[in-house]
Amino acid sequence: MPLKGAGPLKSTLEYLPNGSKDLFAQEPFAVARRVRPAGVRLVAMVVLFLVVTAFAAGARAVAGDSPVLSLLFGAVVVVVALPAYAAVVRALEQRPVSELDPTTAASGLRTGTLVGLGLFVATIAVIALFGGYGTEGGVSAGGALTYLGMMAGVAVTEELLFRGIVFRLLEELTGTRGALAISALLFGGLHLLNTGATVWGALAIAVEGGLLTGAAYVATRSLWLPIGVHFGWNFAESGLFGTTVSGNDDAPAGLVHGVLSGPDALTGGGFGPEAGIAAILVCAVPTVVFLRAAGRRGHLRPRRTPAATPPATS
Repeated sequence: MPLKGAGPLKSTLEYLPNGSKDLFAQEPFAVARRVRPAGVRLVAMVVLFLVVTAFAAGARAVAGDSPVLSLLFGAVVVVVALPAYAAVVRALEQRPVSELDPTTAASGLRTGTLVGLGLFVATIAVIALFGGYGTEGGVSAGGALTYLGMMAGVAVTEELLFRGIVFRLLEELTGTRGALAISALLFGGLHLLNTGATVWGALAIAVEGGLLTGAAYVATRSLWLPIGVHFGWNFAESGLFGTTVSGNDDAPAGLVHGVLSGPDALTGGGFGPEAGIAAILVCAVPTVVFLRAAGRRGHLRPRRTPAATPPATS
């Protein structure tokens, strides 16, 4: 069913299961049950959504380097993950899922994708300026299409889990700054599971990916912008420029096969450009911009403090 005002997202949401339209409705609804504390919701939602993430990982493994299967399974993962998140939020938090408002999807995804693409282009341009990037072999349109589907699924599932669940609920407990720090470190730590992972690379990912997309969420209070940023960056890194993504050195080739050379501090070495100083500096700029915008809009939330105990009366 198409959602009114969803713009270019309409063609995707048309294929959602029956009843999914109501999951994304923004109208308030009657509260049917008590809302659990943030810590309880955090644990429950993470456990439930890890199942979706495992499903996405399995779909990527089955698709392999097939462009057709990657596009197909990428679409399936998106169509499963978005309603699953909306259903869980509505059930456990008894509220409309404002962070996935379909009326802002088109602009958020478009802007985020352009920002992500632009940031990686700037990163690879700095590396190339110092002679650290080149290509070998021919061009593979199929390789680019493989990553198009793959990274759509990755961006959606990881942002729903880390920004939609982990960051958002931690923010209720620790405030914006604490949630940014903790969720970013957890996001970076996840990448230690990759085949060519390093501790430095994971810390770099925490800054570039965790803080950047967290700040994008805080600035807009919408998940569409961070999903777009995540997708645009990853697709450019792997699908267009053919470099290693977060230490996944066994991934299929993209549009071209990129070759990095020179000092690891610049190129990121075997982990890929994300572990290089160029990527860290390039991503730090929009992170600061987003956080300043969040401050101007009043989106930064303080750490919650226990209510003062009233004095005893005699």
